[in-house]
Amino acid sequence: MPKIVELLFDCDNTLVLSEELAFEACAELANEILAKRNIDARYTGPGLMNDFVGQNFRGVVKGMEDKYQFELSDEEREGYVKMEEDRVIATLKKKAQPCVGANEELEKLAKSKKYGMAVVSSSALRRVQASVEKVDQAKFFPPDHIFSAATSLEKPTTKPDPAIYLHACKVIGVKPEECIAVEDSKSGTLSAVRAGIHTIAYTGSYDKEEKRAEIGKLLTEVGAKVVMTHWSQFDDCVAAIEKS
Repeated sequence: MPKIVELLFDCDNTLVLSEELAFEACAELANEILAKRNIDARYTGPGLMNDFVGQNFRGVVKGMEDKYQFELSDEEREGYVKMEEDRVIATLKKKAQPCVGANEELEKLAKSKKYGMAVVSSSALRRVQASVEKVDQAKFFPPDHIFSAATSLEKPTTKPDPAIYLHACKVIGVKPEECIAVEDSKSGTLSAVRAGIHTIAYTGSYDKEEKRAEIGKLLTEVGAKVVMTHWSQFDDCVAAIEKS
């Protein structure tokens, strides 16, 4: 197989423990949208996360439109996307924490200079930047190597669309098969795999062992090569892929 030269990291709940914080803020806005249309259904943060983990708010809104049979204008939809972005960023700037062991592993990788490193997320660029800055990870990534499916593409999209990974590879100047991605969700894993990128399934952000096992099984079924339950296992996971 080609030599691995670039590591591509998802952000939310892979590098930064941000999904639960973000989905609490998202749920409030989602419920406002539903109430405005006299739809009785309501979301909690965990419920919204269960239905839409790995997707950005544009994807959440589109999913609600499909599920509850209503349609927003493009202007309304983008207005809600901007509103959600502002609310989530404010929360992350106060409360975001790094995934356990992530900063230590990134420090080792930066010192080794063996691989290039980038962030590839579904979330809005401002949100990703706020997250990695809050947990002191921004120093590990060139500013122009932080990519957002919601912001970096000419046409915004969300994972599992592989477009953001393909775009990242093109900008960085590497082939997908020369990269390893780290993802914690089905949509993210599918995005990387569909782009032709070797993928590590990260399950360490899930609290319960039973849930970690369930997610690990799911992500390998959709194409992840190995499962990583803690960032201390990263070197071994990369080695396993490089030897395959």
